Amino acid sequence: MVVAETGRLYLRRFNVDDAKAVFLLNSMPKILSHLPGSPLRSVEEARQVILNVALPTYAQFDYGRWAVVHKQDERIIGFCGPKYLDCYNEVELSFRYLPEYWGQGFATEAAIAAIEICQEYHLAGIMALVLPGNHEYEHVLKKIKMYETKRDHYLGYRVKIFHRLFDH
Repeated sequence: MVVAETGRLYLRRFNVDDAKAVFLLNSMPKILSHLPGSPLRSVEEARQVILNVALPTYAQFDYGRWAVVHKQDERIIGFCGPKYLDCYNEVELSFRYLPEYWGQGFATEAAIAAIEICQEYHLAGIMALVLPGNHEYEHVLKKIKMYETKRDHYLGYRVKIFHRLFDH
C-alpha cells in the first residue's frame, strides 16, 4: 500500500516479502554506527520484526515506519516514518538509508512526505531522537524545520531530542 509519492520515491507499508531489505537496513555496521540497539542477525529475524512490530503498528495507528522505494530501480533504499513512543507519549519521526543513497537528498525528500502524512493524523507535532555525533541526521532534521529542544537518555544512550509542532 503506497502512502506517499515524491518525484523520485514512494513510501509504502512494509510486508513480509521485504525481510531481506529490513535485514540490510538493520545489520550493516556503517548504517548502525550512530543508532541505538543491536543489529539483526538474520533475514528470518527481520521477517519477525515485520510480523511482530511493523504490521501490528500499522493496525493500531494506521501509520508506522514505511519502506522508501527508489522509483528508478524499484529498490527499497531505506525507511522513513512515524512511530509512537510510549516512554515520551509522542510520535517520533525516524529514517534510515542504505549508504549508497546517502547525500543525495532522499532522506529530506521522504521526511517531507512523511511530515505531510503525519499532519493528516492531526498530531500536535513530531519528535526525533539523535545520538550525539550523527551530524547528517541532525542536518536533515534542521532542513525539515525540526529544532533541538532538550537532551535525555533513551535505551541507555544519551540523545538529543528534536521537535516540530504542527499548525492545524
